[in-house]
Amino acid sequence: METRLASDYDNGYQPVVDRTPTHSRSQRPISRPVVVGTLAATDAILLIVAGTAAYGFAPPQGRFAGIVAGLATVLAAILATNLMHLLHAYRFDIATCFRCGVWRVLLAWGVTVGVVAAFVLPAPGAMGALDSWFARWAASGVILLHLSRAVLRLLARRWDAAGRLHRKWALVGTGKVAHQFLQRLGGEADSELEIVDVFDDLENHGRVWSMGYRIQPLTALPDQIRQGRIDGVVVAVPVAEQWRIAEIVRHVGGLAIDVRLCLDEIGPGLGAAGGVSEVAGTTLLSVCEPPLRDWGRILKCTEDRVLATLILILGSPVLMLIALLVRLDSAGPALFRQKRYGFNNELIEVFKFRTMYHHVSDADCEQQTQRNDPRVTRIGRFLRRSSLDELPQLFNVLLGEMSLVGPRPHAIATKADGVYFEDAVRDYERRHRIRPGITGWAQVNGLRGETQTLEQIRRRFEFDLYYIEHWSLGFDLIILLRTLRCGFWSRQAY
Repeated sequence: METRLASDYDNGYQPVVDRTPTHSRSQRPISRPVVVGTLAATDAILLIVAGTAAYGFAPPQGRFAGIVAGLATVLAAILATNLMHLLHAYRFDIATCFRCGVWRVLLAWGVTVGVVAAFVLPAPGAMGALDSWFARWAASGVILLHLSRAVLRLLARRWDAAGRLHRKWALVGTGKVAHQFLQRLGGEADSELEIVDVFDDLENHGRVWSMGYRIQPLTALPDQIRQGRIDGVVVAVPVAEQWRIAEIVRHVGGLAIDVRLCLDEIGPGLGAAGGVSEVAGTTLLSVCEPPLRDWGRILKCTEDRVLATLILILGSPVLMLIALLVRLDSAGPALFRQKRYGFNNELIEVFKFRTMYHHVSDADCEQQTQRNDPRVTRIGRFLRRSSLDELPQLFNVLLGEMSLVGPRPHAIATKADGVYFEDAVRDYERRHRIRPGITGWAQVNGLRGETQTLEQIRRRFEFDLYYIEHWSLGFDLIILLRTLRCGFWSRQAY
């Protein structure tokens, strides 16, 4: 039996059935910018391969024929891909549509062939020698360009069937603003955004809304985000209710997810510049965005896996020696596992070399280590000072739980001046919007070791937040180089 809400009568109630999808943890949605970027790189490679293969099939005679053909191939690949960018051939919807994309490809390649014919073929030493090569290259080039798009269209159909071309979003709100947004979204035939769940911060959860969704409590939203069921959040409550908006955003602001505010009546006057976008005729204001997305996420992941693997291979003798010394120094295992907060505030188990006597080890870090701490072993004191006890966290990096560079993860019971870290700093969870790191911007700026005061943890939070907001591959490399240059030794680490 369904229950009607007061807002349903305001918007014209119609009997509905519960159509909230029952979904399990889904595959990561396809990043359209990554796909079209890969397509552009593939086009350039295919054109160079086509030119090289055409030359090798029947090498032309001529003193400078090979040099001219090589330069022409590279320059033509650059020119063709740039022309296709200008013609919007690398927009995802156009690249996956034969009718929309075929003329753009033909026009871009035709202009490129014309430029090459006009400026390269008459070059000294190439006159007449490259004619047959040029004809083979021009023909094979256009075939390969269309072949790459045919493959993409096949992949797009598979992704669409698996539901990976639509980003799964949650809607927060069940009033007039939310109702109008869903109505407009339902009229969009090919929207990348798909509402899969509806949440409310008021006491409406458990009921079936007139739009066909079962309303869930706002408290259930973070867990669904962590499980990969939701890729973004649209907050659709009246802009005048600022206290509700602030509370909702604070509820999910510490997670690496898109959060957008539906601007209802005031939206159309703002356009779509900067952090303002338009979806189904509705203006959305971007409130939060994941620090890493599309190519940034791929670059960061590649950097972590490649460098961590190299360090483990080269440093394996050191790791085995340290493990042996730990076992010889005191009874107990060489490795120690400790629960800490990781990406999206999820609990992870961080690996470390054991530095305390096994019978007094503090798994939750309820008491921070201090100078001359009797719980620390002899070899453990050296490992802590040198930070070598952190080396096993390279396995956490390979498992995808940590990064080489990022905010340092803190144990669940860590306190500063008797106050839990998450209570000491407002919006402390924002540092969990990126994977924790073995080293970080705070650490290379001297913020290491015991945190005795609230001011110390606040300063670390400021450095961590700066890193998250200014992340780049170059910034990571700078931090790694500073870590190597300054060394791992610290007098503040006990």
